[in-house]
Amino acid sequence: MKKLLWLAAIVLMGGGAVQAARPNVLMIAIDDLNDWVGCMYGHPQAQTPAMDRLAARGTLFLNAHVQSPLCNPSRASLMTGLRPSTTGIYGLTPGIRNVETTRHRVTLPQHFARHGYFTATFGKVYHDGSIPRPFQTNEFHVWGPAPGMPLPPQKFVNTPAAMRVMDWGVFPPDDREQADWKIADAAIEQLKNAPKDRPFFVAVGFRLPHVPCFASPPWFNRFPPEDQIILPPWLARDRADVPEFSWYLHWQLPEPRLSWLQRSGQWRPLVRAYLASTTFMDSQIERVLQTLKDIGAEANTLIVLWSDNGWHLGEKGITGKNTLWERSTRVPLIFAGPGVARGGRCTQPVELLDIYPTLIELCSLPPVDGLEGHSLTPQLRDAQAPRPWPAITTHNQGNHAVRSLRWRYIRYANGAEELYDLQNDPNEWRNLAGDPRYHDVRQEHARWLPQVDLPAAPGSTGRVLTQTNGVWYWEGKPIDPAEKEE
Repeated sequence: MKKLLWLAAIVLMGGGAVQAARPNVLMIAIDDLNDWVGCMYGHPQAQTPAMDRLAARGTLFLNAHVQSPLCNPSRASLMTGLRPSTTGIYGLTPGIRNVETTRHRVTLPQHFARHGYFTATFGKVYHDGSIPRPFQTNEFHVWGPAPGMPLPPQKFVNTPAAMRVMDWGVFPPDDREQADWKIADAAIEQLKNAPKDRPFFVAVGFRLPHVPCFASPPWFNRFPPEDQIILPPWLARDRADVPEFSWYLHWQLPEPRLSWLQRSGQWRPLVRAYLASTTFMDSQIERVLQTLKDIGAEANTLIVLWSDNGWHLGEKGITGKNTLWERSTRVPLIFAGPGVARGGRCTQPVELLDIYPTLIELCSLPPVDGLEGHSLTPQLRDAQAPRPWPAITTHNQGNHAVRSLRWRYIRYANGAEELYDLQNDPNEWRNLAGDPRYHDVRQEHARWLPQVDLPAAPGSTGRVLTQTNGVWYWEGKPIDPAEKEE
């Protein structure tokens, strides 16, 4: 009888005792980080001790992929649990509250807030400005600062595009001027003052190594001189066997082509700057993780770390993202904390779309209808557990990549195809789509292409590809193949 009365009291108090037993959540988002992370062996000179230690005490997904190789649609997909092809969000705008398919969608932080969590965000978690101010109080209880990147008086590198952010070099002299330092500061202050009567969901979004790739001298000095920097694997005329349509997805981007980096002697400086800015950003992750220890919350905090898309540094002849190749879609994904096996290294294909259902299951929250990802809890218990689903990345309507354990299959909006055997060709140098021996492999992967494939949502701008009367438009400008630049 006493036990029944005690249980009734818990219900009447709103389940406070049950909520207190739920783990906290710390979500760390990173901007434009590919697999140049120590524990992922993406670059032999990468230095990321904080992420390496986090992976060692949790589970690292070595075959994790984004739903879109661009900030806004990638983050919108993760937070809503819906694919870009389901929402029509493909560009840098619109945000989720300006699109009918997601206007009233319960997002990941909202679901946690509705079930007793205190929620707060700092830095770039959603894409900048994608949540209109009237909606912000419904997404997180607290919206901390999201400072922009510091810029020097003038550009260091005279890239072909005049955009100020298309730059790299030693700057600023004081780390405390960096956006990521300020973001870490704000998150640390919030963690120290988190409510004691309920668990927290704190999201921290770091900006580096997104361009401009700036870091102070001590971080550059951790790496060899430029002439000793190791360049990523590269093959001359790498794109000779890929469809011309692949070029449509990044036509006239502001990021310089590899040919320009080579002519200007900027390839190694860019690689060194990317490595240095990543290492600085990693140090800010360490500051936040140390705070969890200091406040005694580490043991009961579930940590998930992810990047919104990868980044080319010369591979396939380009820099930047906006492609359906491995360098642009593959990203770090790490879980650590309650319910997660230590030292796990999972090679199964997974998606950022899987984060939403995984977190709510680990935290014993009610399921959400319509989520298009799948919980990773089997792999978090046993990294060798199989998964029947591939990872799917979409970049504008009709352009999709299907990544399985061994293969990458790409189909473009005009029907052109690519197929790569990642087991024997990890650099994607040999397109096998035209080889009849692999007909069945193509067919098997093609069956996973999204059945719902909406056109771009109204108001879409920023790296959006559309077609009207047989003419392809990129950023609203007709594509002229004669302007193709290698």
